[in-house]
Amino acid sequence: MLNFIYANDLSRNPVLAESMFRDRADQFKTRLGWDVTVDHHGRERDEYDNLNPLYVIYSDPKGRHLGSLRFLPTTGQTMLNDHFTHLMGGGTLESPFIWECTRFCLAQGAPSKIAAALMLGGGEVMRQCAVDDFVGVFDARMIRIYRRVGWPPEILGSAGDGNDQISVGLWSRSNEDRAKIARRAQMDPALVAEWFHAGANAKQTEMYTLA
Repeated sequence: MLNFIYANDLSRNPVLAESMFRDRADQFKTRLGWDVTVDHHGRERDEYDNLNPLYVIYSDPKGRHLGSLRFLPTTGQTMLNDHFTHLMGGGTLESPFIWECTRFCLAQGAPSKIAAALMLGGGEVMRQCAVDDFVGVFDARMIRIYRRVGWPPEILGSAGDGNDQISVGLWSRSNEDRAKIARRAQMDPALVAEWFHAGANAKQTEMYTLA
């Protein structure tokens, strides 16, 4: 199932939180070799996890992480504006209607439909939080995943070549894309909406929407 959880509420789901941060360490540090910090418990966290982001997390029947995304409004601190403005010619991106999506993570051995399910969950965040677009920075390998899911971004800027290329992209809300992704994810969008209301804190959602 999909879980919509703010960082401040992760302590209520210790197994899910622990497995997510461990899978992030495995993907970003071990498999991809990124320059990220892993603590002595084997968990990958950064300063943006301390800003109460909204996570979309796919869990297995035992409550363990299979895949996740992290969202923050661009009206506050974001990875894009702090570290990757060169991809946009030096400018920043700030809007109450655009959120940043980061830390797209898939556990080793996760079924292919998990990527589509996460994107479907991201689209639900758009619908529920009055967000028009997502922005994110990603490497070359992710473009193939986004195309396979059926929701490739508009590329706003890139740097580097081949597998070392880094890009910033924009995803816009679309009912047509939502239906397509739901088929790839083998998931009912109405059920995803129920999961959102059951998980995300309404007061915090309102706060972010009106920021």
